[in-house]
Amino acid sequence: MLKKLLISIALLFASAAFAAVDVNQASEAELNSIHGIGPGLSERILAERDKGEFKDWTDLIERVKGIGEKTATKFSSGGMTVQGKRFSATAWARAQAKAKGG
Repeated sequence: MLKKLLISIALLFASAAFAAVDVNQASEAELNSIHGIGPGLSERILAERDKGEFKDWTDLIERVKGIGEKTATKFSSGGMTVQGKRFSATAWARAQAKAKGG
């Protein structure tokens, strides 16, 4: 019985550690909890978000200096989402090709 309780508690903490942080709802502290986001970047994200929510990862990358494909991949694997979605390199490549007219 005690073993099951301890396993349940451990699983609860593990799932909380990997909880998604949506960029459109996150506080500065929550953004800073994502590996690679510091005070400067979280301030830029919040300043852009004040102008309007991010529609998708492409919108976030285009509007916030310092975020590109590699950092988006890293932030996504760290738990960040945009509109509840994780970053997809495939979707990003399609959006880039479409923007270039291809």
